[in-house]
Amino acid sequence: MTGTAPRPSSIRALLVGMLALAALLPLAAKEIPAERVQVSWAPAQRLSEVKNNQAHRGWMRPEEWMKRLSDHLRQRADAVLPPGDRLDVTIDDIKLAGDFEPWHGPDAQDIRFMKDLYPPRIDLHYRLIGPDGKTLREGTGKLRDLSYLEHSVPDDTDPLRYDKRLIDEWLRREFGRDKG
Repeated sequence: MTGTAPRPSSIRALLVGMLALAALLPLAAKEIPAERVQVSWAPAQRLSEVKNNQAHRGWMRPEEWMKRLSDHLRQRADAVLPPGDRLDVTIDDIKLAGDFEPWHGPDAQDIRFMKDLYPPRIDLHYRLIGPDGKTLREGTGKLRDLSYLEHSVPDDTDPLRYDKRLIDEWLRREFGRDKG
């Protein structure tokens, strides 16, 4: 009976794979079930943020900020919804906080200027569904934060921080634990 010892390179590859899998397990535990909070978007070409940025200024593309905001909304909604409830949200329009001012010159083409003149806004439609599948509440939201610069967090460098805060405030107002 002849046997060959495993090669060190294959053992190393196996260990690296196992460590990678172990590192991903906590992320999987935080994943929100897709059926609990659904987020959909109007076609990108209908969104103000896309229509008003034909030159594709900025470093973040629509598919990226749409995914980041969708993930944020799912995570935060999951934290405030009662067990068993589901939430369907459709973003009908969005204008991210700030705007581009290309007249500052070629070096400022991709800089998003944050001014009171450019507040974040989101128009949405939602439907809250109970554990029995019946609609508990349905409505629209026109989210605005005209004073978004007055209560900013100086150390927060997330480029979507104002838009995420707009979502957080809406969720707290609309679905906070004291709502029912």
